[in-house]
Amino acid sequence: MNLAALIIQLISGAVGGNVAGGLLKNLSLGPVGNSIAGIVGGGVGGQLLTMLIPALQSAAAGGGFDIGSIIGQVAGGGVGGAIVMIIVGLIKQAMSGSIQA
Repeated sequence: MNLAALIIQLISGAVGGNVAGGLLKNLSLGPVGNSIAGIVGGGVGGQLLTMLIPALQSAAAGGGFDIGSIIGQVAGGGVGGAIVMIIVGLIKQAMSGSIQA
């Protein structure tokens, strides 16, 4: 496991969570909540993308960070962070009983 790839995924996950929270204000968890959910989602999403796309895994494992590998890590982390933030926001809304059709 490459630590640099994981750091890229975690940072892009936090950014993805905050972007999703800014766009979907009714699901936002606040800056700290969006960041935490995004970091978790970024780590998980980035690792899943790395497992699904072997080229990213071999580039990251070999230490050869090219622009394609970095973009893949950022995309996986950002999308994963946004998805987890949205899921947590939906769960929070459902538990508070404020979901509107």
